[in-house]
Amino acid sequence: MSSIDQLIANTIREDVRAIGSYHVPDASGYIKLDAMENPYQLPEALRLELGARLADAALNRYPVASYRTVKDKIRERMGVPAGYDVLLGNGSDELISIMATAVARQDRRAVVMAPVPGFVMFYRSAQFAGADFVGVPLKPDFSLDREAMLAAIEKHKPSLVFLAYPNNPTGNLFDADDMEALIRALGEDGIAVVDEAYQPFAQQSFMGRLPEFPNLVVMRTLSKLGLAGIRLGYLSGHAALLEQFEKVRPPYNVNVLTQVAAEFALDHIAILDRQAESINAERARLAAALAALPGVEVFPSAANFISLRVPDADRTCARLHAEKVLIKNLSKMHALLANCIRVTVSTPEENDQFLTALKAALK
Repeated sequence: MSSIDQLIANTIREDVRAIGSYHVPDASGYIKLDAMENPYQLPEALRLELGARLADAALNRYPVASYRTVKDKIRERMGVPAGYDVLLGNGSDELISIMATAVARQDRRAVVMAPVPGFVMFYRSAQFAGADFVGVPLKPDFSLDREAMLAAIEKHKPSLVFLAYPNNPTGNLFDADDMEALIRALGEDGIAVVDEAYQPFAQQSFMGRLPEFPNLVVMRTLSKLGLAGIRLGYLSGHAALLEQFEKVRPPYNVNVLTQVAAEFALDHIAILDRQAESINAERARLAAALAALPGVEVFPSAANFISLRVPDADRTCARLHAEKVLIKNLSKMHALLANCIRVTVSTPEENDQFLTALKAALK
């Protein structure tokens, strides 16, 4: 064993050494349909105006630590109930990590729970924080297994339960009554996190129900709305609860350029909402075209992506890759996702190119 290998073995946790890094493939020269991004930019006039605002940002100063102005705009424009607070993160990923860290204990192992298959960062953040992760399988149709979740809550007493609404990577909305039952079952012993990353496309939300449940927080991101490049997530909930998460948040975690861009975008939220409407219209068209292909099973989606099952996911993805089309192979994530792939809903032109390439790949 080399000196550096011995150093790593002596210092880095075994569970960290055993896993790979979060892999993001190089998309240069590809039609990029693997990351659920909004394919539309802001109109040119607004991009020029944003550029001027960014040029005036005080890059020589740290951000204003309270982030008051961007928080105020989020409260005003994103339906946060009166009296409820907002916590900002460097994307949703950081917020997930903050919450997992806050509930991890030193006297005993805390439990973080989520339905599976689900967002990989729920598991990874729990692992890195030193908590145990309990994944409860969805039903074969990807619906929430209410009874299994309730039994797992009773058995494991989780401190944190993530419920993605709609779910990634399956795309479906869980039954709201089932989710309410889980939130109530947690009571004062656990925090329910409803992850609404895809809310602009789902048009369904638990945000307005925050006053009903003291143990509920709602997490969103501006990434799917059309601002993936600025990395801004936000968490809404009871001020006293967010105050505890605030203690874990790194100082100045949101940079001044992100803050300026976010405030500008929130001032023009109607444009982003119209883009979301266009994507939803394309989602319906694309889903219908996919369902007409032989051997393809299309799953309902309330997000800006569609998951589908094909006869051979590995071969299909390899052929699409050869045609310079990047999609996500879900087949190795979970047994329920056997031969499943996921595609971002993009512009009509890119969606047509994907359909043409997929038809060829399925032959």
